[in-house]
Amino acid sequence: MAVTEFQERVYTLLKQIPCGRVTSYRALALALSTSPRAVGGALRNNPFAPEVPCHRCIAATGYVGGFQGSWERAPSGVNCEKKLELLEKEGVRFDGKGMLIDAGRWWDEFSV
Repeated sequence: MAVTEFQERVYTLLKQIPCGRVTSYRALALALSTSPRAVGGALRNNPFAPEVPCHRCIAATGYVGGFQGSWERAPSGVNCEKKLELLEKEGVRFDGKGMLIDAGRWWDEFSV
């Protein structure tokens, strides 16, 4: 599947996020000098998941956020349940309201 140059840049940074850690749309956007919405658009269309781990990107507030384009129903939507499962397998946990429990899981040490 063909991806844009921007998507390639986003996916390259995503691959830097270690297992068991999360980043935010905002942190990715700052590293790329773009907007969090642009990052979200690239993640929504990630054809390489889970090898390119878009599930490791959450809202800057610590909210689990969307997954595969679904945000409105998060964390109750099926896609968000999948995101929560993937993250839990990596040791990243959220409370019943979809908020990150351990702030020590944040990561933003991108090499651009």
